[in-house]
Amino acid sequence: MLDLKTTTMIDCLDDQVFHLHNAQVSYVLAVMPNGQLGQLYYGATLGNLTDADVTYLQTQASKSAGTVKYSTKTGNFNLSDRAQAYPVYGSSDFRQGAIDISCDQTPWYLDFQVTDYTVRDTKPRDLAHPATYAVGNQEAQTLIVTLTDTAHQVQLTENFTIFNGYGAIARQNTVTNLGPQAITVQNMMSAALELPDDDFQMVSLSGAWLKERHVTYHNLTQGTVTVESLKGASSHQQNPFVALMRSQDLDYGEVYASNLIYSGNFVSRVEVNEWHKTRLMTGLNPNYFGWQLAANESFTTPEAVLYYSNAGVNGLMATTHGLAQHHIADRQWAQRPRPIVLNNWEATYFNFDEDKLLALAQQGQQLGVECFVVDDGWFGHRDDDRTSLGDWRVDRRKFPNGMGAFAQKIHDLGLQMGLWFEPEMVSPDAPIYQDHPDWVVRHPYERTAIGRGQYVLDFANPAVVDAIYAQMKPVIAAAKLDYMKWDMNRNITEAYSPYLVAHGRPQTEFFHRYMLGVYHLYDLILSDFPDLLIEGCAGGGGRYDLGMLFYSPQMWPSDDSDAVERLSILTGSALAYPLSAFSNHVSAVPNDQVGRNTPLTMRHSVADFGPLGYELDITQLPAEELAAMQANIAFYKQHRTLLTTGQFRQLKTIDPQENEVAWSVSDATQKELFVGFYRKLAQPNTGVLNYVRLPQVDPHKQYQIDDSEIVSGAVLQHLGLREPYQFNGANADTAQLRGDFQAHLFHLVAVD
Repeated sequence: MLDLKTTTMIDCLDDQVFHLHNAQVSYVLAVMPNGQLGQLYYGATLGNLTDADVTYLQTQASKSAGTVKYSTKTGNFNLSDRAQAYPVYGSSDFRQGAIDISCDQTPWYLDFQVTDYTVRDTKPRDLAHPATYAVGNQEAQTLIVTLTDTAHQVQLTENFTIFNGYGAIARQNTVTNLGPQAITVQNMMSAALELPDDDFQMVSLSGAWLKERHVTYHNLTQGTVTVESLKGASSHQQNPFVALMRSQDLDYGEVYASNLIYSGNFVSRVEVNEWHKTRLMTGLNPNYFGWQLAANESFTTPEAVLYYSNAGVNGLMATTHGLAQHHIADRQWAQRPRPIVLNNWEATYFNFDEDKLLALAQQGQQLGVECFVVDDGWFGHRDDDRTSLGDWRVDRRKFPNGMGAFAQKIHDLGLQMGLWFEPEMVSPDAPIYQDHPDWVVRHPYERTAIGRGQYVLDFANPAVVDAIYAQMKPVIAAAKLDYMKWDMNRNITEAYSPYLVAHGRPQTEFFHRYMLGVYHLYDLILSDFPDLLIEGCAGGGGRYDLGMLFYSPQMWPSDDSDAVERLSILTGSALAYPLSAFSNHVSAVPNDQVGRNTPLTMRHSVADFGPLGYELDITQLPAEELAAMQANIAFYKQHRTLLTTGQFRQLKTIDPQENEVAWSVSDATQKELFVGFYRKLAQPNTGVLNYVRLPQVDPHKQYQIDDSEIVSGAVLQHLGLREPYQFNGANADTAQLRGDFQAHLFHLVAVD
């Protein structure tokens, strides 16, 4: 929740020390003896620094254990163990640096010295580039420091933004070639953070298709731990988010974290040196990257965010969620209710026509669904996944009167209309492929990989983006589209762009230019249709990142809709991304991805946390299941705001291997909260009375639980909420939950 009671401040002390601080965090930077920008402190807020404080911080930073002196002019000074704002390699610091530039294949050892700075109070939202933004001049301030390497005629501009009410600093950097010769940027990180020790456990979000973003722990020791992607997308396998935790405690202890507002190849790296100092860096993956700068040309990195919390896992999530909702995603979607979706995919797959879809939509409308989404198969002659991508003409066999006429029938039912696209891909039989074979990402050799029967379009070429949008725009307009599902089902192989060859640009620019092309298409769509809700999808969760969240306020987290698997996926995702981004669908059983049978109660209890949807053939369900769905939809509508945008907390653990999961959402005043309790597998003879503590409740309030017993907040804090009685063989008459895949959704309301 945005807190405007605290004024965000950037103090510039004698033009040498810069203190970014609010009630949550302090970030202290200073000009070092060699003229470069150093980091004196990052962590819990220090308030207003005195002159003595500044002297103390600078004295602590002046000691060095290194033997290589930076220069003959700086005495004992060297960079080997110096905390730097933007580290450089090779000049007495032998750790990996944040920037590498070469000229004529000769590496430069850079010396960026502070030459100027300014403070800016505004940060507008720009659809051309995903980044943080602020509204008005009370929400954020940005320190802009200009540094120059005079010998090499290169300028570096570092941006540091602090936000009112959040323990977070956003960072972005621009390099400009001031010299006459062309240079190549070979590595340029978005952010670096130096920490004074290595007493952390690193957490990353790892997995694969159908099991994305599981919490993964890494023990730190001398050396480097890296998570990265080279798939042309942030990927199913890794995520740009990483955290450094003092402990696994949910409510206490320091946590430092970073995330990248970007959707392409990335690296997030933690390095510990011989003196147990830790360096965290994140940014574009330098592998297969290189950017050429002619005279007076510039390159700007994606923006990254550094987070800090001294309130454990839940404190971190309060920061990552709040910043994402208010300063990254389009803020209009924090106020507007997310529609309850019925998607036809698992109900029909490709086997549908207009009549079948209308029957689904009519049944959904009777249940209370608010948006009907037509998934893959509505265009070209798309009866399977090997044809018609890139041919965004409505299939008249399935929609005889066109998509506009069908959409009108959906709107006449009082429903919103949604449609699936996969705009970055093309099938070999599509006219756009036949007319423009050079518009495909493909190296100029005989052997070329094809995945899923499709190729990737060259979005590094602006003409390709414009041509795809020229096909999409009339469909969006004719359908008066309310909702779009943007999919991406094939990663990039043999990255090569004929467009770059024709324009004299190196192929090492391809991956980043491709992603800029994706963002440009988002820009075109949302500029023309600003109220369109776009759900991001990439074969499920293959591009679940802050870059996508900037354009897509909710994202499809995984192609695995199984409720049990979603427990692990949501637990990991929620470390970095808000509930409002987590698009949930209740699907059929046995589940199509894992074959598991779970009770409808559990499927509802998981899917109710975040934007709710359904994806199954509701025309074939028994009356009792339809009644249960109708009741859940009515319940969800009543509590949608809290379940989508309330403060989310973990109550048991974030370890995906644990058998029990419990989490909660609460309003800002702690007057109302929901607690989701889940047990994956039944266990014999575990006892009856078990509790889960609720530290977030007000100890001075009384809470009614499920319209029944009333308990004080103090008891709920210190003893806890009693878990449902599990069947243990001898308590059949009192057991509330029985068998595998148990769930219960508690509703607590403060009463007078």
